[in-house]
Amino acid sequence: MASQRRRAVVVAGARTPFVRAFTDFTRLDSIALAGAAVRGLIERSGIEPARIQSIVWGGVVLPSHAPNIAREVALDLNLDFGCEGYTVTRACASGLQAVTSAAAAIERGEYDIMIAGGSDSTSNAEIKLPQKVVHAVAPVALGKPKPMDYLEVVRQLAPFTDILPRQPKIAERTTGEVMGESAEKMARINGISRADQDEFAARSHHRAAAAIASGRFDDEVVPVTTPSGTLIDTDTIVRANTSVDKLATLRPVFERDGTVTAGNASPLTDGASAVLLMSEETARAMGFTPLAAFRSWSFVSVDPADQVLIGPAISMPRALDKAGMTLADIDLVDIHEAFAAQTLSVLKMLESAEWAKTRLDRDEAVGSVDIDTLNVHGGSISLGHPFGATGARMVTTMANELARTGKETALLGICAAGGIGASAVLERV
Repeated sequence: MASQRRRAVVVAGARTPFVRAFTDFTRLDSIALAGAAVRGLIERSGIEPARIQSIVWGGVVLPSHAPNIAREVALDLNLDFGCEGYTVTRACASGLQAVTSAAAAIERGEYDIMIAGGSDSTSNAEIKLPQKVVHAVAPVALGKPKPMDYLEVVRQLAPFTDILPRQPKIAERTTGEVMGESAEKMARINGISRADQDEFAARSHHRAAAAIASGRFDDEVVPVTTPSGTLIDTDTIVRANTSVDKLATLRPVFERDGTVTAGNASPLTDGASAVLLMSEETARAMGFTPLAAFRSWSFVSVDPADQVLIGPAISMPRALDKAGMTLADIDLVDIHEAFAAQTLSVLKMLESAEWAKTRLDRDEAVGSVDIDTLNVHGGSISLGHPFGATGARMVTTMANELARTGKETALLGICAAGGIGASAVLERV
């Protein structure tokens, strides 16, 4: 008789408040934010720190002096020296990649208890020197220069153009297209109006505000004290009093006659989110009540020169296929809101029979998502989007919601730079 499959379960999740970049968390880098989330997770869950065997972490803007954030967190929190760690980067899908990597490792029998998550601090993004400067200065800075070497540096830098640091841009390396420009293109291609985008954004804020007011996030968000002594204990980007009328007054950001504004796009954000995973057998033996498990996941890629953020319209159906389910079987849908235009485009493609035939090799459309089941507690537009943290936030929120409501399944969808789509199906345990 075949043995029962070993299953990884989500036991708990915790995250820092999400705050707008260059505000309250400016003096906390990605490692510090990660440490705050993991520390809060350990304290909230009651797991013995010595029992944690491994950390997997996701990040996008990695600190160059210590890019393996996972291991730095283990050391900073004085976890057992045997707690190993590695860091993954898959653009905005990094957090989900970290969590599914941990789940896979547990299900393979490599570990019994792991922490996975992600963090990013846009406030601490490093300003890159032009390569012209690096090539000229590095040999002198790293060697034992002689006076003539400095003259050689001056010679290489002359004429003194193109030597100042450049402002970082969230753009595709292969196409040069800025993400907001990508969203504008998606709005045009898929017929997404400005009014629809603003309505979607307002709904996101209202739902997030309702979740905060109802205490839905109380067991998810851990307070963080900044270096200046300020206590931040709730998400600070959410605007309960926003409206479609207010959003309609904002000017387009990326095109003069465009539809994408600061109000219907996710803001630059600092924050971290962590998830505690165990084998189901270990969790029950230790007295923990599992919240959810992964029935499937899917990571895909599309042509960045086409619609770089349309990936979830492929990864979501594939995750459903792997789970042996249809969209009609899903109770909750949670889609990363990089831009309202992007999210609405994905939803429209799921409803499209033409998309199904040409991109999914199936005869019928995937189906329509009921707005009442979509992003029930808001999303990245209202809560914010610390790139590497969003996937772990979504897993935590949906795992808690399944356990709290008794609903059975949740479908996650995330778009990411490089044309990546990432999805997972969570099931209540």
